[in-house]
Amino acid sequence: MINKSRLVKLTQKVIRFNSVNPPGNELALSKFIEKDMRSLGLEVKKYSFEKNRPNIVATLKGTLPRAQAAREAVLITPHFDTVPIGTGWKFNPLGGQIHQGRIYGRGASDDKGNLTCCMEVMRSLVEDGARVRKDIIMAATVDEETGSHCGIIPLLDKKILRPKVALIMDSDEFDTIIAQKGLLHLRVQIFGKKAHGAYNWRGVNSIELAAKVIEKLKAHQFSAKGGSASGGKLKKHPLLHPPTKNIGTIRGGDKVNMVADFCEFSLDMRFLPGMKDKAVLRKITEIVGSVAQKFKIEIDDLQQPYEIDRHHPFVKTYVDTARRMGFKATLKGSEGATVITFFKKHGIPAFATGYGSSGTAHTTDEYAEVNKLYQGSRLLERFLKEYDQQ
Repeated sequence: MINKSRLVKLTQKVIRFNSVNPPGNELALSKFIEKDMRSLGLEVKKYSFEKNRPNIVATLKGTLPRAQAAREAVLITPHFDTVPIGTGWKFNPLGGQIHQGRIYGRGASDDKGNLTCCMEVMRSLVEDGARVRKDIIMAATVDEETGSHCGIIPLLDKKILRPKVALIMDSDEFDTIIAQKGLLHLRVQIFGKKAHGAYNWRGVNSIELAAKVIEKLKAHQFSAKGGSASGGKLKKHPLLHPPTKNIGTIRGGDKVNMVADFCEFSLDMRFLPGMKDKAVLRKITEIVGSVAQKFKIEIDDLQQPYEIDRHHPFVKTYVDTARRMGFKATLKGSEGATVITFFKKHGIPAFATGYGSSGTAHTTDEYAEVNKLYQGSRLLERFLKEYDQQ
């Protein structure tokens, strides 16, 4: 049975560990999670892909034949790194203080509250003597806030984690995230020709070229295939806004009285499920090339869009369980990037949920509501039992 008092104390303890990323030293909290899970008699392993950054994988083994129980495994995976603390806090960001039913601290909603829900569920299952048929795996990971290159990505790529289905515990308000935009981060470099500012016709101003490129990029309407609007009308997605383009940085030029021969700007492109990244990139290249003769495009990050059918049995079981318990597990899409996309590459059905408080992640005086963490833990435990019987 989920113990509310124990869950609250556990959340306070976890918040008091500084696991800010960057710099990304999650070692102390990792040791705490490992010790807590080992105390339950679970199989616990740690995997490090960078010094002092161990991921903890705890498994409650099912009663089915060993190979089958592992093959049918369900994964629940929170992360335990946090964004930097920042300034201006009223509450101690590493204090875990409770005020009016809220636990305050960096990571309370993103993602330490969800971590402690998972830990409490694993403890409750063991204490109640639950004889699950299929393996239940909890993977507490590092490095989510800076790309997951030391966390969930290598755990999946190296086939350390090979569950049948996965539940990413990194959301709030019981929302059920079943769709996510793709992400394309680019640096567009435009080359011109230097000249004296007083004789600017002798040069080619890369800053002015970049301005024209940006204007054309912002005006372009991408199609369902990722290219121009003529390539297929882009349908409205029921859970996501249309594709977005944001110019995040720009730099160029040497001095006010010199014609700039170099300019670079960064582009954040978010695109919908069904759109092809190669077609999107091809169109961006075409737009840049229509203005600049000499340019280069560097890809800094690419994440594919993701979508799982709302009627998938794994999703339906969670939503139905929540509604039977009186919770509203609203189906939603994510405009931003979460680790859910990394499961697509490995063909693992996944969605995300969580029990943090909306609008508090990454903010000053971040908090999680005690009652939501408690009720969320009850739901998560019931859901795992329901899935186990399928």
